Order: sequence, then C-alpha cells, then structure tokens
Amino acid sequence: MYKILLLIGLTLSSNSLVAATVEIEMLNRLGKESMVYSQNIINVQQGDTVKWLASSKGHNVQFLTAPDGVASFKSKLSVDTEYTFTVPGIYLYQCTPHKSMGMIAVVIVDGNKDNIEAISATRVGGKSKKRLAQILTTISS
Repeated sequence: MYKILLLIGLTLSSNSLVAATVEIEMLNRLGKESMVYSQNIINVQQGDTVKWLASSKGHNVQFLTAPDGVASFKSKLSVDTEYTFTVPGIYLYQCTPHKSMGMIAVVIVDGNKDNIEAISATRVGGKSKKRLAQILTTISS
C-alpha cells in the first residue's frame, strides 16, 4: 500500500512541476514599438498558464480566434490576468483598445497549428494586418 501511495504522490508532484507559467507584459512602449505585448509568439504546453502583466495601464487581452471548443476570453483593462491553456492549437489575441495599433500576438499550445487557416482568415485592421502577416510568416516557417 505504501508503494502505491508513494507512486501516486510522485506522479502528482511531477505533473505539477511540468506545468509552467509564462509572463507577458502589456506595454505602451518596447524599444521603437508602441502598444505591444512583450512577446508576439509564445509556445506553451497543455496545462501551462500565461500571465499577462499590466505593466502599462490601459491594456487587456481578448481572444480573437482560438481552437474549436474554447470559450471566449476577455480580461478587464489595466489588470493582471491569466489563462491556463488546455486545448492544443493557436490562440490569436489582441488588446481591445489598441487593436488597430497592432497590439496582437499568439500563443501556440503543444506546437499544434491545425487551426492556422482560421488564424489566417481572422479579419484585423490597421497595423494589426502587418503584424499578423509577420506572425504567420514566422510560425509557418
């Protein structure tokens, strides 16, 4: 019985060690760019959490396109927020107030790109068109 409990305990603790938290800053300025997330593309595994930090005020996170079966997600403005990813695929998100300024980015879960066509077909405006094209070029190569 002791061996079974020990095995269960080790399994549970090793699973919790595998899950990671990735932090992304929501920024007014990064280098020469304005209204950006600190990373345009991040790769995570199922069970990992992304925490968006309101390093600059006036930003949020809203999923534009996500894998099938994923509920919509939109955070409040100027608040740190997090989301644990459980469905593989590409998640395209934006800052609602700054979407036309190019403040969009993606999370890729488990390296799964099955929904890349849906991401490509997502309508964005302003500078987000150019940024999405750059993101798609990078993740397609």
